[in-house]
Amino acid sequence: MSNQNTRTRYVIVGTGSRCAMYVDAILGAHADVAELVAVADSNPGRAEHHRGRIAAEHGAEVGTFDPGELTAVVQARSIDRVIITSPDFTHADYIVESLTAGADVVVEKPLTIDAESSARIARTVHETGRDVTVTFNYRYSPRNTALKAAVQEGRIGTVTSIDFTWVLDTVHGADYFRRWHRVKENSGGLLIHKASHHFDLVNWWLDDSPQRVYASGGLKFYGAENAAARGISPAERGTREDSASDPFALDLRTDETLRALYLENEHHDGYRRDQDVFGGGITIEDNLALIVDYAGGPVLNYSLNAHSPWEGYRVAINGTEGRLELEVVERAAVLPASGGSPVDPSVAEDGRSSAVRAKGERLVLQRHWGEAEEIEIVQGEGAHGGGDRLLLADIFTGPGEDPYHRPAGLGDGIEAIAVGVCGNASLAAGAPVQVADVELGLGAAATAAAAS
Repeated sequence: MSNQNTRTRYVIVGTGSRCAMYVDAILGAHADVAELVAVADSNPGRAEHHRGRIAAEHGAEVGTFDPGELTAVVQARSIDRVIITSPDFTHADYIVESLTAGADVVVEKPLTIDAESSARIARTVHETGRDVTVTFNYRYSPRNTALKAAVQEGRIGTVTSIDFTWVLDTVHGADYFRRWHRVKENSGGLLIHKASHHFDLVNWWLDDSPQRVYASGGLKFYGAENAAARGISPAERGTREDSASDPFALDLRTDETLRALYLENEHHDGYRRDQDVFGGGITIEDNLALIVDYAGGPVLNYSLNAHSPWEGYRVAINGTEGRLELEVVERAAVLPASGGSPVDPSVAEDGRSSAVRAKGERLVLQRHWGEAEEIEIVQGEGAHGGGDRLLLADIFTGPGEDPYHRPAGLGDGIEAIAVGVCGNASLAAGAPVQVADVELGLGAAATAAAAS
C-alpha cells in the first residue's frame, strides 16, 4: 500500500461507462496518492477508447491488457489494488484472482451475484488476509446520511418497520432491459444488481442484518410476451433509422460516449448495448415485492418497479416514538422527446418538474403527539449530492473518523446481496428463505474482519 514515498498502484478491470469515475479520480483529485498503471477489458476497443481519452484529457499514458493476464500484470507491475467495474457475473473470478495474486480489491456493487461465489470470495479473503472494499455510493448521498443520522440519534426511538418503494422510469429503468443485465445469469436480476444498493441502505440505516426473506414478482411489462399481449412488435435494435419515433429505443449514434464505447466496438465481441426492451431473451423481473425480517426485530416492506413514469424513492421508517419520511424525486416526468437516453437522473442535471410533481427531496420527522418538522439536507458538490466525491476520498485517501460508518467492507457487501440472493431463491420456491440457511460466507468474512 501507499506510504509517504510512493503512490498506491492501481489497475482497472472493466472499461464500460462506470470506470470513468475512477480513472478521473486517480488522475485528478487523488493523483498525489494514486497511480493508474493500466486498464483491461474483454473488449480491446473499449480499453483502447479509455486509453485514448486518458491521453487526451489528462495528458497521461496508461497501458492496456487482456483480463486473462491479470495475475501476471499484478505481480510483474507491483499492483497494490485492483478496481473492478466489469459486469456483475465476472466480479467473483476477478476478485479471487486479484487477492490470490497479492492485491487488494475495490469492486463496484454488487459484490457478486450468487451465494456460491460470495462464499468463495469470503474464503479467499480469509486465506489471503487481503482486503475487499465494496463501493456503495448511496450511503454517501446527503439525504441518506441525514436519515441515518436521525435514526442513529434515536429521534424516533426503536425502529419497528420500514416501507421502502423505489421506482425506475421508462428511460433509466428500461435501460436494464437493453443491456447484459437483462439475463439473470449475468446480473442476478434487479434484486441484486440494482436493489443491493437499497438493501445496503436499510442494513446501514438500521445497523442490523437481514434474517428472513419472502419475495414475489415477475416480468410484467418488458419482454416479448408482454409486448405481444399489448400489440407491440419488437425491433431488431435501438440504433436504426426510425428510432426517433420509438420512445423506448436507444440510438447509440445520438450519444458520443455510447457510440465510441459500444457501437464502434461491436465488431470485437458482438455485444449490442441497444437491444430492444420488448425483444426475447429477457429473464429478469421488472416488478418486485419483498418482506424482510431483521435480526433486531424490524420488518422491511420493499417494492421495485422498473417502468414508472417518474423516478425516485420513498422511505418511511416507523419507530416507537414516531416516524421519519424521506421522499426523493430524481426525474419528475419522462416525455416522449426525452426518450432514449439511459442517463441515471440521480447523476444528471434534469430539472423537469411540474406543479404536481417537482424534482427534489424532503426529509420529515414527526414524533408521537407532535407536529411534523422538516430536517435540513445539506448538499455537497458533485454527483449524488457530493456523495461520489466523499466515497472516492475514502477509497483513495483512506477513511477518517466517520460517525455514520459509511465505508463498506466485505461483510457489508455480502449482507447487501443476501437479500437479493434469498429473494431470488424465494421467487423460485414460492416460500420464505432464511438467510442463515444459505451459505454466503458471512462467517469467513467476520473472521477475516476480526483478524484485520
